[in-house]
Amino acid sequence: MNTLVERYLEHARVEKRLAERTVELYSLDLQKLLDFARQAEVELLQVQNSHIRRWVAQMHSAGRTGRGIALILSGWRGFYIWLGRQGLVASNPVQDVRAPKAGKPLPKALSVDQAVQLASFQGENSDPWLEARDAAMVELLYGGGLRVGELTGLDVQASASARGWIDLQAGEAHVLGKGSKRRTVPVGGKALEALQHWLAVRDPGGSYTAQAALFMGRKGTRLSSQSIWQRLRLRSLQAGLATPVHPHMLRHSFASHLLQSSSDLRGVQELLGHASITTTQVYTRLDFQHLAKAYDAAHPRAKIK
Repeated sequence: MNTLVERYLEHARVEKRLAERTVELYSLDLQKLLDFARQAEVELLQVQNSHIRRWVAQMHSAGRTGRGIALILSGWRGFYIWLGRQGLVASNPVQDVRAPKAGKPLPKALSVDQAVQLASFQGENSDPWLEARDAAMVELLYGGGLRVGELTGLDVQASASARGWIDLQAGEAHVLGKGSKRRTVPVGGKALEALQHWLAVRDPGGSYTAQAALFMGRKGTRLSSQSIWQRLRLRSLQAGLATPVHPHMLRHSFASHLLQSSSDLRGVQELLGHASITTTQVYTRLDFQHLAKAYDAAHPRAKIK
């Protein structure tokens, strides 16, 4: 490798005390810089901003992701900052060069069949107490589109200190969402059944009557978001789903399936508690993706034979 590159890597290893793996990644990134410079027949100290932009375009055309290019540029930028401190370059050619924007990935949602498979799952030979609790959590997450933090904040009944609560008679969940904004979410029949069953087994001896939390652990303490993630992951695998499910995936599924059925974007926005409708519009892409898959699978002219 170029002597300047070797000196910089030694500086990163000894003076900056970077981890060996980090230095190794810097080395790979700077090897790419050397290769580009050789192909362009330009010395590292003569590289210009226009060279860097051209090489970014080449990497992007070759299929490298925006995130991958951003990491490479970060390594190059650090190298030229060091060269500037050594008085070897007057300006940093990587300055103000940005990687192409990566497209936002679509939120992961279950199909309707997968969501129903998870919601209908009943664990065999499992603890009835845990089974009732976990089933009620799944029904609320999928049936109401709640965030996991909203779920953990639910109390059995309303009070002055409650962040959120369930009203079984009205069939509603009152939750405290992002930005401390309150909203009311309808609770479907299946979720109400699951909640009533959970409350019946939750406190059979009256030992938890003083506890406000709707969902708790064996010791009577409110469940944490991490605990719900772990329980949902385990339950989804037990239910036979190929991909482990997390709480937000059920929220995405709720929104996607509701939009497929109703096409009421504004209504879905209100149920999710989104401040801007542009946040909700991502589910229209999911809806189109669903329709495109149905077309590819069913239409006789969808595929070239």
